[in-house]
Amino acid sequence: MNSAPPHVSSYLLLDGNCKAAMGFYHRVLGGKLVVTTVGDSPMKSAFPESKHDLIVNARLVSGIVDISASDWLRPDQKPVPGNMVCLYISGGSSKELRALFEKLSEGADVTDPIKVHPFGSYGALNDKFGVRWMFSTDQK
Repeated sequence: MNSAPPHVSSYLLLDGNCKAAMGFYHRVLGGKLVVTTVGDSPMKSAFPESKHDLIVNARLVSGIVDISASDWLRPDQKPVPGNMVCLYISGGSSKELRALFEKLSEGADVTDPIKVHPFGSYGALNDKFGVRWMFSTDQK
């Protein structure tokens, strides 16, 4: 259970090289790195077996950095420079997360309405200024 209040960190969307990139950042910046593949996640059944070695979530936390990342997992969209880095609001209660999502969704392109998933609640949007935001909590 995630009892910390919501906080903002960076989230990197990488094109199949998330494991290598996060390993590099870990060697350079130190800290604790946790990596989860699609095949080891509760979302396993939502992806074909050919995607199970991709990273669904990685997080590196040290005294100087808090970076989360994943491989690009949207087969119907091409990754392009500019949509590969976003702001990531994580933690807190589902109610807190939904309130922030609603406020930031004013004039936004909501790409993923907040929904409950096996790992918790998740949503994403591109705000009215074109900035990508992702929202996640382990609360349902």
